[in-house]
Amino acid sequence: MPYNPREGVPPLGAVDFAMLFKALRRARADMRRAPGYGVVFSAVYVLIGWVMILVTWATGQTYWLIFAAVGFPLLGPFAAVGLYEVSRRLQKGLAMDFYRIFGVVTQQSRRQLPSICAIIVFLFLFWFFLAHMIFALFLGLSTMTNISSSYSVFLTWNGVMMLGVGTVVGAAFALLLYMITVIALPLLLDREVDFVTAMITSFQTVLHNPVPMLAWAVFIAVVTFAAMIPGFVGLFVALPLLGHATWHLYRLLVETGAAQETDSSRDDAQTA
Repeated sequence: MPYNPREGVPPLGAVDFAMLFKALRRARADMRRAPGYGVVFSAVYVLIGWVMILVTWATGQTYWLIFAAVGFPLLGPFAAVGLYEVSRRLQKGLAMDFYRIFGVVTQQSRRQLPSICAIIVFLFLFWFFLAHMIFALFLGLSTMTNISSSYSVFLTWNGVMMLGVGTVVGAAFALLLYMITVIALPLLLDREVDFVTAMITSFQTVLHNPVPMLAWAVFIAVVTFAAMIPGFVGLFVALPLLGHATWHLYRLLVETGAAQETDSSRDDAQTA
């Protein structure tokens, strides 16, 4: 039976730190109950990472890593949807059927997910353009140096300024990407909404809950970076944990929003 999501954005509650920890506990439980699916979806990332490292090492051309960075956002939402579907089925007590889970992932190609993927890739490409502009602005007139073998240029005043400005601009892009996708991706699986509405809802959720949601962003960044250090192997744990936790965070927001709406309706009825 195909999965037919309900229409419209549900009411969403407020986020607190207790909710974040609860989402992580539920994510760990999902990893224990269905570990194989996390391995399958994470393997895509790990294999691509290994291939890009091997190609870069064999050719000495670091631009292959740029292709990998652009390709990851294309695959990321689809892999995340697979983990969301696993958590959804576990939460509802549905059968864990690989073909049905993968079927839900492929169904997204006919819904709104490709559109949000296009936005993500556009932001990445624009970031690369700005990164080249920042490099040219600070180091364009410097003495030609092979930065692959000599890092002394980064210790100059212009080099330090380039790294500082690049870090700030890159962080701003990462924050924007996080704000428009963190709730939008599970929302697009759970409900039949257009991708613009999903991104606006995600952005507003972060805006209305800045402290816990920014803490969640930092947690995601730190865990992902740490997982990539040992040859990407850590992603086999980090990606399922973050994928399942993101779904449960979204569902907790929906549950809290529904409870608040019920309480509000009850209060209005008593007042009347």
